[in-house]
Amino acid sequence: MYFYLKNLSPQDQVGALFVIVFGLLLLASIVTFLFSVRDHGDGPQAERRHKELKSVDAILRSSWFMVFVFWIGWVTGDWVALSLFAFVSFFSLREFLTLSPTRLGDHRSLVLAFFVVLPVQYWLAGSGHFDMFAVFIPVYVFLALPLVSALANDPLRFLERNAKLQWGIMVCIYGMSHVPALLLLKFPGYDNRNAFLVFFLVIVVQVCMVTQHIASRQLQRAPVAPAISQSFKWRSWASGVAVGSLLGALLAGITPWVPGTAFAAAFIACVAGSMGHFVMKALKRDRGIPSWGSQGKSVTGAGGLLDRVDALCFAAPVFFHSARWYFEV
Repeated sequence: MYFYLKNLSPQDQVGALFVIVFGLLLLASIVTFLFSVRDHGDGPQAERRHKELKSVDAILRSSWFMVFVFWIGWVTGDWVALSLFAFVSFFSLREFLTLSPTRLGDHRSLVLAFFVVLPVQYWLAGSGHFDMFAVFIPVYVFLALPLVSALANDPLRFLERNAKLQWGIMVCIYGMSHVPALLLLKFPGYDNRNAFLVFFLVIVVQVCMVTQHIASRQLQRAPVAPAISQSFKWRSWASGVAVGSLLGALLAGITPWVPGTAFAAAFIACVAGSMGHFVMKALKRDRGIPSWGSQGKSVTGAGGLLDRVDALCFAAPVFFHSARWYFEV
C-alpha cells in the first residue's frame, strides 16, 4: 500500500482516499442505522445496547465532521481552511466558557480572547511566523490575561477564573490552530500535498478513538479512573493506539515519511489525542455535565462541538511540533 500510494499523483491520491474514506464511513453509518431500527426488546440489556449504538453514532458523526472539514480545507485553499478552523475555535471556546461561570470582571479578558488572541494566532499561522506562533499564547497571552483581569478590580476567585480562561484558550485556540498550520509547513519534496498531513492526523486519531471505544466495550476490565471515565482501560487504550499507529504506517505513502517514521508520528498523535480526550472528560466531570452540550445539544447548535474535536486539539500541537522538529522546518 505504501508504494501504491507513493506512486500516485496528488490528484489520484485524493480520488483514492475520497472513495476509501467516504465509502467506509457510509458503510459504517448504514450498519449502525440498521442496528438502531432493529427491535431489541425491553430490559437492561436492550437499554445497554441502545446506549452503545448511541455512542457509536456520536463517534461516526464526529468522524463525518472532521473528514468534511479536511475536504473543505483541501478544496478551498489555505486561507479559507484557516478561517474555517478559526470559526471552529471560536465556537469551541464559546461552548467551553458558556458552561463555566464568569463574572463582570472577566469581560475584558473574554473580549481579548475572542477578538484579539484568536485572530492573531491564526494570522501568525497563515503568515508562517511559526516561532512566534508556538509561543504567542503560552507566553505572551498567559502573562497578559491576568493583568487585564486584575485591572478590572475584581479579586474574587481570581486564580480560578484566569486558569479557566487560559485552559480554554490553550485547548480551543492554541491546540486547534495547529491543524491548519500543517498546511503551511514546507517539507522537502512534498509540494502541494500538505493537506494529506491534515488528513493523516485526523484519520489516525479518529480510528484510535473508535477502536478504543469498541475495545472498552468488549474487555471486562476495571476502568483506570472510574470517577472520570468508565471506558478508559489500559488494554483498550493500548489497542486504540496500536491500531491507529499501524494505520499511520499503512498511510505512509501520502506523507513525507517512510512507514517506520509514519508509525512513530501516528503513535505520538494517538497517545496525545487519547490522553487529551481523557483529560477533557475530567473537566466535564468537574462541570457536572456528560457532554459539552446541554442534554446533548451544544450552545452552538452543533451537538457538542468540543466533544468532537477535543482529542484533535491535544494531538495537533504535539504532532505539528514533532513533524517540524524532525524536518527542521
